[in-house]
Amino acid sequence: MAREIGAFTGRHVLAELRGIAPGLLDDPAFLREALRSAVTEAGATVREVVGHRFEPQGVTVLALLAESHASVHTYPEIGAVFADVFTCGDQADPVLAVRLLSAALDAADVEMSVVERGEKHVTADR
Repeated sequence: MAREIGAFTGRHVLAELRGIAPGLLDDPAFLREALRSAVTEAGATVREVVGHRFEPQGVTVLALLAESHASVHTYPEIGAVFADVFTCGDQADPVLAVRLLSAALDAADVEMSVVERGEKHVTADR
């Protein structure tokens, strides 16, 4: 009888969000909550969120998810964010997470690339 082993699938979304108010992009507390809220509403389970503000400006926020991870890297001087959301399985929707984050930031423009990762299934005879 064949059984499934090592089945793994995921979606990795890479996004650029532009046309964002610089003040929002330099606020670590706001960005931590915006990322936490976006991934949670998209079905992910947040384990931890950390952030760091750089001098003279810019913030990086990382969210450790049960499904994998999410991050934002901000550039207030140009009103832009690079976002990365990777989720394993099908419980969470990383595309929705980026759309929700974009709405929270009131981004004027969003470009996304979605990479399907993993294999559909691997079987072995037992």
